[in-house]
This record gives sequence, structure tokens and C-alpha cells, in this order.
Amino acid sequence: VCGTDEYGTATETRALEEGLSPRELCDRYHALHADIYSWFRISFDTFGRTTTPQQTRIAQDIFQRLLARGFLLQDTLEQLRCESCGRYLADRFVEGTCPFCNYAEARGDQCDKCGKLINAVELKNPQCKLCRGTPVVTPTQHLFLDLPKLEGRLEAWLERIWATGDWTPNARHITRTWLRDGLKPRCITRDLTWGTPVPLDGFRDKVFYVWFDAPIGYLSITANYTDQWERWWKNPQQVELYNFMAKDNVPFHSVVFPCSLLGAEDNYTLVNHLIATEYLNYEDGKFSKSRGVGVFGDMAKDTGIPADVWRFYLLYLRPEGQDSAFSWADLLLKNNSELLNNLGNFINRAGMFVCKFFAGVVPDMVLTAEDQRLLARVTLEMRQYHQLMEKVRIRDALRCVLSISRHGNQYIQVNEPWKRIKGDEKDRQRAGTVTGVAVNVAAVSPLFQKLEPEQVEALRQRFAGGQVAGDTGSGMPLTPSPPPNPHHALNSFLPPLQGNLVRQLKAAQAEKAQVDAQVAKLLELKQQLALAEGRSPEVPKGKRKK
Repeated sequence: VCGTDEYGTATETRALEEGLSPRELCDRYHALHADIYSWFRISFDTFGRTTTPQQTRIAQDIFQRLLARGFLLQDTLEQLRCESCGRYLADRFVEGTCPFCNYAEARGDQCDKCGKLINAVELKNPQCKLCRGTPVVTPTQHLFLDLPKLEGRLEAWLERIWATGDWTPNARHITRTWLRDGLKPRCITRDLTWGTPVPLDGFRDKVFYVWFDAPIGYLSITANYTDQWERWWKNPQQVELYNFMAKDNVPFHSVVFPCSLLGAEDNYTLVNHLIATEYLNYEDGKFSKSRGVGVFGDMAKDTGIPADVWRFYLLYLRPEGQDSAFSWADLLLKNNSELLNNLGNFINRAGMFVCKFFAGVVPDMVLTAEDQRLLARVTLEMRQYHQLMEKVRIRDALRCVLSISRHGNQYIQVNEPWKRIKGDEKDRQRAGTVTGVAVNVAAVSPLFQKLEPEQVEALRQRFAGGQVAGDTGSGMPLTPSPPPNPHHALNSFLPPLQGNLVRQLKAAQAEKAQVDAQVAKLLELKQQLALAEGRSPEVPKGKRKK
């Protein structure tokens, strides 16, 4: 379940900047997000949005249940008001200096530098984002979730869930920090027009604060998908809930949202496994959507670099234990060293040997101790892969996939089937065994598909079916007309990818030696493609045969 969180001050701010209504803006970006996920081959049972009648109904029901059970407070909140604009300024309509770390461009709800949550009135030198005027502090009535009253329930639930659930260390640490400092009442209303209306007299001109309202979107999006939604969201005995997020969203999912559901007393399913990443930085700075720093989904699509490359690199970098940094130079390096030279090279060689030496038919195999050792290593890597995926350690699981192809490359290199196929019967039989073992290892496509879903799916659709009938005898090559090369899809993918890298290096005015090395790799890939297609490889200019 996923979707776009569409209410709140960020939407109002962006809509004002672009001269659109909030609804028009949300329609545009919902479609954009859905398109980007589709391009990345990320799929959901349902991809929804929070601006729906179901969201209003469920959020207001939770609110009413909290109100009836005495878990809401009324209090006066000092809020910044811009007299020039004639409106109270919600969090993101204000910028100023962070009171904790003195970062000069902190938002009114959170500091991007130190990550601390702040109240807009605490900002030093505040400015209205709409007119750049200086706002004044004005009192206004708001509603608060009484977190201190729910703290005991939260701690009891956390003790139970931490005993069995997988929470990343940073998620546990952040939650413990909030509890150690003591929970305080949390404001759940805002002076805005774009949001879920507050169904209470005296507050009907206000809306719910996005971090009270937005997590309820998980429920409402499911409810829009199926009228059986309560079988999932009010069934904690039979349902396990996973949440995935960056670490700055942890408090809302580990404290505020669980307290809202615990206080509603309606048997809601609470999170079992909270998976939080550290920050992914950009080159020498921080990603910032609001400031346009970094490369984002739509920009990645426009680069012309295939989605499979992005999937691989972002999984490789996934900041699971500490911050990591995206780098264009490192993208090129990891693409060459791991995706092309390791994974791509192994699958390419294994498939090409079967087609070139055995007419597309996997030969008979006579396994030796060396072959058994390779298969044992692959089995171990696959077992570790599954264990790591169960723990949602995706980056480490990726290393297992790369280790499989690395073992396969070493196995091929040591046994040299391209030489043995030209030898006596014993050598030819060994070449057949090595080729058969290699292509079977390369066939663990469910693992490789995590990295390259488009290419593996293309192979599966294009070459689905059984093995060509025939008797390979003792590993001798067959001589029927060659069948389609089952690895052609990947072969044909690699040269354009390498060509993109060469063009990027030239555009970046990289050193000649670096460009020449990548051009040589491009020529090699083109020659491999020609051989796989049964064509004579083109001889590079300046290297004509004598």
C-alpha cells in the first residue's frame, strides 16, 4: 500500500507558487509519482491518495473516538500571523534561523540540518514565505493529542512489539529518545483551508495537522481499494505491518500514530516492523526537494539511463546503518565494476557459451568436487540472501547476489571452457560441465530480477519454453541451426548502456585515458553482441586486418 500524502502546508505553498489550486496541483503530482514508480518497476497492490471521502470519514472517526475517551485537550497556541497577508502562517509558510543549531534556512516545523522538530514561534528572525514580511506572534485556540496520558499504553505496546518485531536500530533509538525526554501534548490542528476538516464546534475553520492525518492515509487508501479493509487494519492477531521510511519520519510512526490508534480503542493493527533508513546525501551536500538540490525520480527518468541501473545503484547505496552519498562518478564506477563487469559479464558469458558451443542446449554435466563447492557457495549465498531480506537488510542482500555472480565469474575464468572445448574428449566434457553449471547458476533469475527486472522479464517473455530436444552425448557440440540466443536481450542492453556512459564522460570532459578505456569496453560489448547474433564482429577503425 502506498500513495501520495496531499494535504498540508507544503501543498498550499507550492500551489500558490505555481498559480494552481491545491486540488489541481495534487492531481498533477499524483499522476507524476505513479508514473515514476511504474518506470522504476515498483508495484503496489494499490497506489492511492489522501484527498478522498474515505480519508475524511476514517480520520474524523478516530478523532471522535479520541475526543470521547478524553485523549484530546484544548489549549491556546501562540502562532505567527502575517498582518500583510491577513492570515495565520502554518509551519511551512515560515522560514528562519533554527533555535538549536542556528541553521539560517530552517522551516517552521523542522530543521533540515539538525533534524529537530521545532515550533515556528521558536525561530529566530522569522520571515513569511509569501511576502517576506516579519510575522507577529498571536494567540489562537487549537486541539492537542494528550500524549502524556497515552504514554503508559505506548510503552507497554513497544515492550511487546520490540520483543518480536524487526525495528532498525535508529528507529528504536529515536523512539527511546522521545520517551526518555517525556512525551508532551502534540497539536493536531492547523489554521489552513486545505486538509481534513475538524468536526468540532469552535474549530470547524481549522483542519487536522498533516502528521496526525497523513498516516491514516494507509487505512483510507486500503479502504478505497477494498471494502474488506478492516480485515487488515483491525486484525492485529493475524496481520503483520511493515512501515518503510527515512529516519526523520520515525516519531510520527512510532509515537504519534500508534498513540492515536491506541487511544481510539478500536482494535487497530499497529506497526510490527519499522524500517528506517539513514540519510542519502548528494555529492558533498544534502538532498532537498524544496531547494532543488539532488536528482529525483522525474530527473532520473530524463537522464536516459535505464531504470535498472538506477535500481541497482540506489539499492547498492541504501543507507541502512549510516548515511551514504550519491555521486555521479561513483554511479559510473559501480555500474562498470559491479553491474557490467560482474553481474552482466557472468550472465552474458554463461548464456553465450551455451549458444556458441552447444547450439543453445544445456549439455550433460559430470560434477566434480570443484563444481559441488561452487554450488554449495551459491546455496549459502542464497540462504543468506533470504535471511537478510526477511530482516529487510536489502543492501546486504544485494551483496549476496553480487557474490553469486562473482563466484560464477571466478569459476569460469579458472576452468576456461572456451579453451577446453577445442581439446580432447575429456576436455570437451569438462567444458560442457562448466558451461552447464555456470548457466544453471546464472538462471537464479528471481534474485537477479531484483536488480534488473526489465531485462530479466524481457528474457523470460521472449524465450519462455522448454529446452531444445537433443542428445548432447559427452558434451560434444550439436550442429542443428542455432536457436535464438536466450541471452540476446541482455546482450543488446549492454552496448547502449555503455554508450551512455561514454557520452557522459565526453560531455564532462573527462581525461582521455578514462574515455578511451570506456570506449574499449563499448567495442568489446558490441563484438560480444555480434557473436551472440551470429554476425562477424566489426573491426574497429585503425585496426583493419592485414
